[in-house]
Amino acid sequence: MRTLRPMLRPTPIALALGLVLSGPVIAQPPNGDTALTLGQVVVSGTADGPLEARRVLSSVDILPTERIEAQVVNNNWELFGQVPGVMLTQFGQGTTSGKFSMRAFNGEGEINAVKLLIDGVPSNSNDGNMPYIDLAPRLDIESIEVVRGTNDPRYGLHNIAGNANILTRSGGNYLLGRATVGSFATRELQAAAGIEQDGLAQNYAVSLQRTDGYRDHANAENGSFSGKWFFTPSGGTSRFGVIARHYTATADEAGYLTRAQARANPDQSPAHNATDEDRRQVSQFALQGESGLAERVFWTGQIYLNNLDDRRFVRYSAGVSQQERLVAETHTGASTTLTWRAGKTAIGDVSVMGGVDVEHQDNRSQRYNTVSQVRQTQTRNQQFDFDTTGAFVQAVIKPLAGLTLTPAFRADRITGSYTNQLNGRVYDVNDYGTIKQPKFSAVYALSDAASVYGNWGRSFQVGVGTASYKVNQNADLSPSINEGWEAGIKFRPVAWLDGRIAAWRQTASNEARRKLNDPANDAENIGQTRRQGIDLQLNARPTRQLGLWVSTALQRSKILQPDSSLPASLGKEIDHVPHLLYNAGADYQASDALRLSAWVMGQSSYYLERSNTTGKFGGYAHANLSAAYRLSPVVNLEVQVRNLFDRYSEYVWWDGAQSLHAPGTPRSVYGSVAVKF
Repeated sequence: MRTLRPMLRPTPIALALGLVLSGPVIAQPPNGDTALTLGQVVVSGTADGPLEARRVLSSVDILPTERIEAQVVNNNWELFGQVPGVMLTQFGQGTTSGKFSMRAFNGEGEINAVKLLIDGVPSNSNDGNMPYIDLAPRLDIESIEVVRGTNDPRYGLHNIAGNANILTRSGGNYLLGRATVGSFATRELQAAAGIEQDGLAQNYAVSLQRTDGYRDHANAENGSFSGKWFFTPSGGTSRFGVIARHYTATADEAGYLTRAQARANPDQSPAHNATDEDRRQVSQFALQGESGLAERVFWTGQIYLNNLDDRRFVRYSAGVSQQERLVAETHTGASTTLTWRAGKTAIGDVSVMGGVDVEHQDNRSQRYNTVSQVRQTQTRNQQFDFDTTGAFVQAVIKPLAGLTLTPAFRADRITGSYTNQLNGRVYDVNDYGTIKQPKFSAVYALSDAASVYGNWGRSFQVGVGTASYKVNQNADLSPSINEGWEAGIKFRPVAWLDGRIAAWRQTASNEARRKLNDPANDAENIGQTRRQGIDLQLNARPTRQLGLWVSTALQRSKILQPDSSLPASLGKEIDHVPHLLYNAGADYQASDALRLSAWVMGQSSYYLERSNTTGKFGGYAHANLSAAYRLSPVVNLEVQVRNLFDRYSEYVWWDGAQSLHAPGTPRSVYGSVAVKF
């Protein structure tokens, strides 16, 4: 896997690893590269080092710095709303604020189908959720790379529908600051600094945020710190470094409303949620290195540690008990890759990349029934080790001019044990065997203006929590195999316009999902499923002043063969999967000093559960505006309006007897001062 970002300056190692330059420039022919950078046109240099996803895989989107640093968001998952085909789910419950998902997998937390990485470090919790996502202060994020589909062999666990890598600044000399105030008494301070001298690159970032929230009983505050120290020995062919990050947050939870309450007063917090809150701390440490071992051989490697400590008090409705939920997870892992660029051979230009990765998880989960945070009875006390070992190999073959073939294969094995500390019983993990995942991609440049591509691959899903272990059965379970394909065309008919249109499908052999409120931390079967869709993306820069972008995703989900526990779900849709996702926007450089932006994002409604009998909810359309004025070469003033027309939106779920509603953010206005030295 790719663990390090090349430094974006003309050093020897940067030239070896490949450069990406952004801005309103004339683009080169596609040459089989099907990645899209959102909101701009990209010129790509030659890459002679480790194989980059954007050059090898065929469904890659890149969110660049300028579409990240100016966004006013409370959590990093909100940034992904700009990425085509990505769905945002806003829970609005303290630190459980929301998440992103894609490829018609919902954001409920039942099936967490996206592998999250920060600078190449795996950053999911055991259940696949993303409590680590805010470890990277937003001012430190350089880009976000999203790979959709089943054909990326670099990652195994949670890489069901694709993966997302948050890449932070590396090297350089700079000092950045940003202060924001706005609606709901929001206050935020961010700072980032880079110091590079004599081969040592230091990068620091810090963020502090407080808000009263847009609902009653929704106060929240958080802080994050990131530090990176990398050394490039004389000659510039290697780089070694340390990354340390920490994030802490405390937040009240406004709770869920009945439908009548949400319509009458969406800002309220019910009395039974008065003592609901969450306190979370997450940390991440990594040692990383990369080196050219020979003229055409390149090595990357890392060792990492993730730690999660979360204590949450939550009461979902007036008729159920408050719960205290304690989660303590420590994940340690390592990975290494080798890339060999063989060059010209009898079958064409060939490069080969292979790697091995391991991860050990020590997970602890406890729950209590409580009254106003006073413990009454313990309902869960679990400790479980969950260990993964994976290996992959991937070749890039160019047998003909314009044609790139990428066969790949990955295999994973899972081990571990589970202890129910309420009764002392110990259980073995399911023996899933060697989980084999063949993959293949092909890209052909029809001309300088268009490339066609296709990919096929398999990824996998296994149980999380106690569902990974033989708690309720003696026989070993098999993994659920996700098999998917995509076919599309990337086009650039003129130098200022590029885009991509693609069709895709993904089926699962025996899909399972977490029981979200289950004391046993177990799962249930859905059955055989199918997800499919069509994606359309366009970027345009008709003048140096005007940039336009639009994307839409049409998607459908279907239960092909239901589990025997819910036969009525045959042929029905999977819950919380809207048929339509869309976003579009325009950036206009009105003068040398003034930049204006407008964008809209939205989705259609969705069913709340698998029988599709409880109504559809969740559709919305939000318009947003921003203006940035360069007061001086150092100081920028910015104003942003979110949900300009104050359109009502909500997240809704079904508790078995009623729908429960979390109103979304109303119109909000923010002002920022940004400095750059």
